[in-house]
Amino acid sequence: MKGFLLLGLLLLFGGQRSSACPHLCLCRGTRVDCSGRSLTSSSLPSSFPSGTTELHLHNNQLTSLPNGLLEDLTSLRSVSLHGNPWLCDCGILYLRAWLLRQPASLSSHLGVNCSSPPSLRGRLVVYLTEQEVLDSCHYWYCDLALASQVCLFVFVVVQASLLVVLLIFLKKFQRLSREARRTTEESYTDGEGLRENEYSHLK
Repeated sequence: MKGFLLLGLLLLFGGQRSSACPHLCLCRGTRVDCSGRSLTSSSLPSSFPSGTTELHLHNNQLTSLPNGLLEDLTSLRSVSLHGNPWLCDCGILYLRAWLLRQPASLSSHLGVNCSSPPSLRGRLVVYLTEQEVLDSCHYWYCDLALASQVCLFVFVVVQASLLVVLLIFLKKFQRLSREARRTTEESYTDGEGLRENEYSHLK
């Protein structure tokens, strides 16, 4: 009996959660309006009511959509995604794949243009080839590799400079040691000469 009661409560609250209007969005019937709210990919609601037929996400700060975000919206007939700074790297693959699966009558792809990287700026996401997207995934690796090379070069230069300073110090130390040894020997020789002169005078 308790098991059935618990299952009923889960279904009840689960149904309420799936039909609840997301925070920061405005819902009217089956229309969910989240446009113009400066939403980012991290602050975007993680789910929308299952019966949503219209979804407005335009004029925000979205750079990508989380994987699977739109998969459960089987009644969806209209989605607006324009006016967002889409980042066309690996993170755009889900949105591109979803747009490609939509019928021609659903004009969701309109205005969904790449803002970065520079090589793809202005391109429609839906018309990007998979190779173009995969190539763009590596552009930041190039920057990282360049930065690593620069750091390695600086490290080598610093090490070489320290080595040069050490060699100069060692040469100077050797010269000073030779001068000190020569001075000691000369002092010893002079001292021996003086003692021999004194001894000869005593004779």
